[in-house]
This record gives sequence, C-alpha cells and structure tokens, in this order.
Amino acid sequence: MATATSGAAARGAWATRFASAAELVFTSTPVFWGGLLLLIVFSFHWRLFPVSGAAGWRSLVLPAITLALPTAGMLSQVMREALDAAFERPFVTTVRSRGVSEARLRVGHLLRHALLPVVTLGGWLIGGAVITEKLFGRPGLGSITLDAVTSPDVPMVLAVVLLAAFVHVVISTVLDIAYLFIDPRLRSQ
Repeated sequence: MATATSGAAARGAWATRFASAAELVFTSTPVFWGGLLLLIVFSFHWRLFPVSGAAGWRSLVLPAITLALPTAGMLSQVMREALDAAFERPFVTTVRSRGVSEARLRVGHLLRHALLPVVTLGGWLIGGAVITEKLFGRPGLGSITLDAVTSPDVPMVLAVVLLAAFVHVVISTVLDIAYLFIDPRLRSQ
C-alpha cells in the first residue's frame, strides 16, 4: 500500500515539475521569439497556416497562440501559487471532515479562493500586441498606434489613448462584478 501511495506521489511530483518548467518557458519566452518559432514550424515547415495577412480564421491562429502562451504561463503560475496558499487555509480541514471528496474540495472550494488573483492579473496581461501584429503582418490597433506616433498624428494618438482608457474602465468594471460572483463574501461588504 505504501508503494502505491509513494508511486502516486512521485507521479504527482513529476507532473508538478513538468508544469512548472512549461510555465517558466512560456512566461520567459519573448513574444517575438515564440512567434518566429510558430511561423517556422507551422507556416514554413508544415504549411498549415498563412505567414501573414488577415484573410480568414486561419491567419488568426498563430498570432492568437503567440499572445496566449506567455499569458497562460503567467496565469498558470499565479493559479498554482493561489491554490497552494488556499490548501493551507483552516477551512480545508473543516471541509475534509465533512467527507467531501478531493475533487469537490478543489473545484467547489479551493478554486473559488484561487480565482481572485488570476482574474485580476488576467484582465491586464495583454502585452506584445504591437510586436505580434508587425511579426504576422496583421492590421490592428497596435500598428495604427505605432504609425500615429512615428508620424506625429496627434488626433489619432488622442483617439487611441481615449479608447485605451475606455477599455481600461470597462475591464475594471467587469472584473469588479466578476469578483462578486467568484467570492460571495464580497457581496456583504
């Protein structure tokens, strides 16, 4: 019996080490480097996706993955740390004493506590959009902003700044509302 338990613990430790390494690689890889690797493999070598442009859904796949990988790595790190911290909370012992399964404990109780920092960080991790647009030859707000700044187009720069401020306020409001659904304790405050 002890061998089966130690084997499961070893598999869990191996999976944790692998996940930590993947998080580290995704988080620390620069956006342009990840985008170039995706282009080399999926566009030049296997010819599955177009190299550049904005024609159809296939031209959106590689830029979306390029932007998503560093964000996913960071969010995964934050989620794992938050889950580890939630495991140390006193309510875990109480929930286990009621006979709740480990899966229900994780999904029903711990996930709710761990989601707050993830939601907060997830609302603001949108870096690398300008580099990705230039790398994949996609038209977008980042390219427009870069062109407006390099050729002093003050009205366009002001429009982009106002749009960014509006998006910031909307995202903040949506995150504040999401907090109320994630953690019911905040409703009473």
